[in-house]
Amino acid sequence: MKKIQEGQSELVNDTCNDCGSYADIGAVIDEFDTVLTLVRDGENAQSELQAMAQAAKQRFEGVESEIKAVEGGQELRLTFGYSAEKMIFQLEHSL
Repeated sequence: MKKIQEGQSELVNDTCNDCGSYADIGAVIDEFDTVLTLVRDGENAQSELQAMAQAAKQRFEGVESEIKAVEGGQELRLTFGYSAEKMIFQLEHSL
């Protein structure tokens, strides 16, 4: 734990002095991690990704989506307003 603390920024305070527990929060949640990219192949790829984009837009306001063809299939790029929204969406859809 000492090496981890030495390697992190002075601004990071991730140790609870009251309970003595330690959590490396920055390793789990990055406030700028708002883009989710999904790739599907097969004949239903386009419709699967469109349904996923619609589900994201219904669940969270302001979600932007883009579907494009890539080698071997289709790619969906969802941009959420907050990283927590992305994480919640991933958990709800087992991604």
